[in-house]
Amino acid sequence: MDAELNAFIKAYLISIGSVRVDSSLLPDQHSSMATAGPGAGCSSVFLRSGDKRVRLAINDSSPLCIMPEDEHVVVVKGEEVIARGVLELPLCHCPEQAYITLSEKCVYDCQFCPVPKMQGGIKDSAKVHRMVAEAYATGQLKAISLTSGVAVSPEKEVRRAAEIVKQLTREYDLPIGVSLYPTKTSSEELYSAGACEIKYNVETMDPVLFRRFCPDLSLDSVLDSLDTAVDVFGRNRVSSNFIIGLGESDETVRRGIKQLTERCIIPILRPISPHPLRKDVKNITRPSAERLLKLGNMLRNMLDRNSLCADKAQTMCLLCTGCDLTPHRDL
Repeated sequence: MDAELNAFIKAYLISIGSVRVDSSLLPDQHSSMATAGPGAGCSSVFLRSGDKRVRLAINDSSPLCIMPEDEHVVVVKGEEVIARGVLELPLCHCPEQAYITLSEKCVYDCQFCPVPKMQGGIKDSAKVHRMVAEAYATGQLKAISLTSGVAVSPEKEVRRAAEIVKQLTREYDLPIGVSLYPTKTSSEELYSAGACEIKYNVETMDPVLFRRFCPDLSLDSVLDSLDTAVDVFGRNRVSSNFIIGLGESDETVRRGIKQLTERCIIPILRPISPHPLRKDVKNITRPSAERLLKLGNMLRNMLDRNSLCADKAQTMCLLCTGCDLTPHRDL
């Protein structure tokens, strides 16, 4: 298939991050609404091409457009065909996973994240079970992933997530990953409940930027929790979102990747998505394709140096790959 996704094309698409979609291609089941993180509140589509996948936010002002072409779709810019593929049906948030946000609200006011402004709902265990059951009924479900804001306290979120994981492990023989804000005992609690992978997000490894963007949180506490998580979950089972585009230098990214990978933590280099609810926040810039490729290859080299394998992930973002250039899958 001509214009099949490769690392260069995917980096270009991610650098733009959005697409217009021909109305004939957009029945409700093809779109997904993010409910967590910097992209919360935005609808998106997933394009599959060869063995690669990319997620693009739906935006009528985007320079890119997805259009039908026989049994495929094409991503075009003007009259130039950038990529060919098929639209994937998301199950819960993304293809092949029930990726569910437990609390769509947060008491912490991270400046890049719209969730504190949106203050969404809280899913009870019955709703989570219904969502997983519906995804399982498709025959396409490969993993269950849970994430959450902090509605009241990190401790309460961890307890609730652990109880839901326990219930789900009794019903489904599927890997379960969890991403939330850590506590001193969260790794032990979630591992004992049946989770096989964990993600605690550093957000940025620049201490100055961390204090600016995450004034309520502690980078040192997150790093300590990640170290504990490696002891509990093991190699290739601990990851962390590392946002690109907050004003950090490439050297800061290099040092951060080195620090994390040497501690057996797999960084996920997540391009920032400036959000309308955070339009007053300055110096947020989506990274270029060239920068994404440079940093992605840097990450791959450091993972290899420390014998870490991103393609062994069974859940969450490293399995999906839609939002990022993922080493060992895209690079």
